[in-house]
Amino acid sequence: MIHSANWNDLKEKILREGVSRKAFTGEGATLAINYFKPGHSVKPHSHKYEQIAMILEGEAEFHIGDEVVRLSEGGIVVIPPHVEHYLKLVGDKDVVNLDVFTPKRPEYVEDQE
Repeated sequence: MIHSANWNDLKEKILREGVSRKAFTGEGATLAINYFKPGHSVKPHSHKYEQIAMILEGEAEFHIGDEVVRLSEGGIVVIPPHVEHYLKLVGDKDVVNLDVFTPKRPEYVEDQE
């Protein structure tokens, strides 16, 4: 089965105040774009997925385990599975971040419907 969509038509899901996302899931990976506003609450978490994150707009610190990686537009980082992490904005501009997860995140399928 071929999965296709137009990103502009996907619904944006509000996750909490100041944080929302759009996502698209295939058979083996999930693509998500997260939108962060200044003042959002951070949410440390971990999951079983490898996550590759890239900053599309703005600047942020990724807190990954005991390390902090500061990224601006075009910056990329790999977050290993089962490692606690979160994103914190730097400055007062919105941040847009692209994530790719493997294996796919089935709970994100509802985001593309």
